[in-house]
Amino acid sequence: MLASAVVAGLSAPALAAEETPLKSLPYTPSLDVSAMDRTVDPCEDLYQYACGGWMKNNPIPADEARWGVYSKAANENQRYLWGLLSELSAAPQPAQLGRYFGACMDEAALESAGLQGLKAPLEAIAALNDRRQLPALLAQLHRSGAMGRAFFSFASGQDFNDATQVIAFVGAGGLGLPERDAYFRSDKGSVDVRKAYVAHIQRSLVMMGLSAAEAARAAQQVLKAETALARVTFKPEERRDPYKTANRMTLAQLQALTPGFDWAAYRSALGAPAELPVVNVTEPRFLKAWGQMAQTLPLAELQTLLRWQLISSTAPYLNKAWQEEHHAFYGKTLQGVPQLKPRWKTCVQLADAQLGEALGQEFVARNFSPELKAAVIKMTDQIKGVMARRVDQLDWMGPETKAKAKEKLASMVNKVGYPDRWRDYSAYEVRGGDFLGNVQRGAAFEVARDLAKIGKPLDRGEWGMTPQTVNAYYNAQMNDINFPAAVLQPPLYDAKMDDAPNYGNTGGTIGHELIHGFDDEGRQFDAQGRLKDWWTRKDAKAFEQRASCVAQQYAQYTVVDKLKINSKLTLGEDLADLGGLVLALEAWKQQVAAMKLAPQDGLTPDQRFFVGFAQWDCSHARDEYARMHARTDPHSPGRYRINGVAVNMPEYAQAFACKPGQKMVKKPADVCKVW
Repeated sequence: MLASAVVAGLSAPALAAEETPLKSLPYTPSLDVSAMDRTVDPCEDLYQYACGGWMKNNPIPADEARWGVYSKAANENQRYLWGLLSELSAAPQPAQLGRYFGACMDEAALESAGLQGLKAPLEAIAALNDRRQLPALLAQLHRSGAMGRAFFSFASGQDFNDATQVIAFVGAGGLGLPERDAYFRSDKGSVDVRKAYVAHIQRSLVMMGLSAAEAARAAQQVLKAETALARVTFKPEERRDPYKTANRMTLAQLQALTPGFDWAAYRSALGAPAELPVVNVTEPRFLKAWGQMAQTLPLAELQTLLRWQLISSTAPYLNKAWQEEHHAFYGKTLQGVPQLKPRWKTCVQLADAQLGEALGQEFVARNFSPELKAAVIKMTDQIKGVMARRVDQLDWMGPETKAKAKEKLASMVNKVGYPDRWRDYSAYEVRGGDFLGNVQRGAAFEVARDLAKIGKPLDRGEWGMTPQTVNAYYNAQMNDINFPAAVLQPPLYDAKMDDAPNYGNTGGTIGHELIHGFDDEGRQFDAQGRLKDWWTRKDAKAFEQRASCVAQQYAQYTVVDKLKINSKLTLGEDLADLGGLVLALEAWKQQVAAMKLAPQDGLTPDQRFFVGFAQWDCSHARDEYARMHARTDPHSPGRYRINGVAVNMPEYAQAFACKPGQKMVKKPADVCKVW
C-alpha cells in the first residue's frame, strides 16, 4: 500500500531530528483533526483537506526520500525495535538477535575491517582465467549477497501451471540503474543520471585500488555492458504480465538457451537440488543475450563487471566511506536524500531483513493481542461477504464467470498478524564483532532455505513479510491476503476510534488486497493460484473496458514537471484502491446500520469515513524520488490514490454536499466503476 505524493513548493530538507529508542509504540489517532487543512474545500481537493496539516507539520527528514503516515509509523516501529534490540545486545551473553545488532552497531570494527571481508570473492574474481570457472564463481557471489545483482537470480517459486508445487525460477538482473529505460532516455535529467552513475562507478573502482585512468575505462565498460543487458530486459509494466514471465523449460532447454554456461555446475555450487524437472525462466530473451555476453566479453571486462556487481551490492555493509559513496548516487542523485541514515536505523532494518521472524516474535508478544486479531478477522470476513454479494449483483458478468469468481473468493485465505509457525534460524551462525560476515552468512542461510523448497509441496503457511512490517499484500499464487501486526496499529487500525475511520483506513486496505485477486493481473489466476483463464471472452472484454476507464483517468495525472503517471504500470494498484474502498464503505454501512451516529470533530460519520481513508496516505516526496517512483513503482502518488478514488464514488460527493462542476465531482457517465 505504500506510495508517495508530490507536493509543490516543498521547503528545504529538514534536518534529521535527534531520535532515541522507544520503550513502547506511540499513539496517534487514525483520524487526526490536526492533520487536516479546513481552509481547503473538500469538494475541490480531498487530499489537501485531509492531509494539508500533516504535510505542513511533518517535513521530510534529511535521511528519507519520502515521508508519509506509513513511513512515519514504520520509523516509530524501528525506534521501538531499536530499544528492544539494544537491550538484547547489552546482555552479558547476547543471543542471536542481540549478537547481530551489537556487531552491526560496532562501527569501529567496521572501519578497521575495510575490504577484508571481501578478500575471498575478490581473489576468486581475480583468478578467473577460464570461462568454465564462471558458474562456480557466480554461485559464490550469489550465496554471499549478490543474488540478482550479479547478472541473474536463481530462486524458488510456485509453478504457474500447478501452484501446489515449488520449482526453480531464473530471473533477469545485472542492472545498476533502477529500470531498463534509464539507460536509453535522452532527456537532460536522464543523461545527467547516467553521467553520475559512471562517475560513481569510477570513484568506487578507484577506492578498490585502480588508477583513475583504469577506473575511467572500466566504468565505461560497465555502462556499455549494462546497456546491452538493459536492451533485452523487460520494462516494469511488462513484468506485470504473468503470461510473459511464465516460461516453463526443461533443464535441457535452459542449457540450450545459454550453451556456454554449465547450469549443472552452477546448481551444484549454489546448493540447489540436483534433480530439477522444470525451471521457469522469467525473461528468456535476457538470459540468451546474457549467455552470449558471458562467452564473448573479454575475460578482463567480465572480471570488471563482477567486481563492480560485488562491491555495489556490498558497499552499504562496509565502512563509512563506502556507505557514503553508495549513498552519493543511490541516495542523493536518484532520490534527492541529503543525509545517510543513522546507524541504528540501518541495523534495525538489517535485523528485520535477516532475522525478521525472530524479531517478529518479540514484536507480536508485546503489541498484538488476540482481541485485536479477532476484530480484524471480523472486518476481513465482512468485506469478503460484501464482495460476494457485489459479484452476484454485477450486470456485466455472466453466471459462469460469477461462479468462478465466488469460488476464488471463498478460497482466499486471510492471514492476520503473524505466521502460525515461526521460522527456525538455528542454522544461521551469527558472530559478535563480524558484521559483514553475519550479512554474508545470513544471505547464504536465506539462499539455502529458499532453494530447499524446490521440488517440495507448497507451504501455504509461509509469509512474505515480517510481523513488524507496516504494509500488507496479496499473493496471487497463494491466493491469500496478508496483514502484518504492525499495519494493524494506530494510526492505521485504532481500537480506540469509532468505526468510520477504521473502515475507511484499515477496511480500505483489506478491500484493496482482496481486489488484487481480481485486478488486471490477479484475475488471471484461479482459485488454486494457477495461471489459468477462468473468464468467458465476453466477461473479460467487459472487465477490460471498465479497467480502461481507470487507466485513462490516471494517465492524465502529473507526477512532477511534465511526467505523467504510467497507468499501465499502476493499473492494478489503482483498481485495488478504488474497488477496495467501495467494499469498505458498504461493509461499514452494514456494521453501523443499527446505530445512531452523531457528528464528531465537526465531521459527519460519512465524512469521517472518507477523511479516515484519506489520512492513511498523507505523504510527500522529493522530486528526484518522485521521478524514479513514477518509472518503477506500480503505485500512483498518494494524492491521486486518494482523490482518484473519491472522485469515482458518488457517496463522497453526497457526504460533502459537492455540486456538479467541482473538481471532486464527475459526471455520472464519466464515473469509473468495476466492482
